[in-house]
Amino acid sequence: MSNNGLWDKYAQWWIDGFTDGADPEYVEQIIPLALEELEGRRTILDVGCGDGQIARALTKQGSQVLGIDPTQMHIDIAHERGGGPTFLLGSATSLPVEDASQDAVIACLVFEHIDEVDAAIAEVSRVLKPGGQFSFFLNHPLLQTPGSGWIDDHIIDPPEQYWRIGPYLVEAESIEEVELGVFIRFIHRPLSRYINTLLAHGLRLERMLEPSPPQGFLDRAPEYQLAHTVPRLLYLRLVKAHD
Repeated sequence: MSNNGLWDKYAQWWIDGFTDGADPEYVEQIIPLALEELEGRRTILDVGCGDGQIARALTKQGSQVLGIDPTQMHIDIAHERGGGPTFLLGSATSLPVEDASQDAVIACLVFEHIDEVDAAIAEVSRVLKPGGQFSFFLNHPLLQTPGSGWIDDHIIDPPEQYWRIGPYLVEAESIEEVELGVFIRFIHRPLSRYINTLLAHGLRLERMLEPSPPQGFLDRAPEYQLAHTVPRLLYLRLVKAHD
């Protein structure tokens, strides 16, 4: 099944578990960071907007936001929830806006599901004005590497718990059962793959954050005592070079 097909099938799982205040990582970390980073940007394109929770928050802050998503249910729910943004069904590799028309683009936990990463980044660069900002949120590549995860090592004495990293340098796809009966397709890429592609399309790195998971997430995972030491989120602020 294609990535879009999986999202069509499991869209309700995403809506129920990660929107409308259900997910502490969005509520406590992602949305506040997006608001901080994009304050004052007049026109913003939200690529992979889902139900529109980030787009609504940015609109409330004063920006004019267009949300694009390839999943019809996400767009339908975004329209139902309203809040001021415009929402369109569309693809990250063919954004329905004019060249150099946006003050900012945001993509939140989207590119790890996109096959044609070069084309998608080229589109971000195309639609940004010179000096425009790309706010790029990713599941941290260390987290997303296939085969990574918490290990409880009881062979040694005393027992230890640590985060195992899979084949980080290998670009690969995987389909993960993220919840019983829910299968989501991810594309793992090392950080250098993203950075070099962004630079090749005239997007200059200005800021990088690897925040500790927020308290609301940590409270849900007390079995992982060192969870605060492993970043789940990677944030990059990039700026389009002037001609």
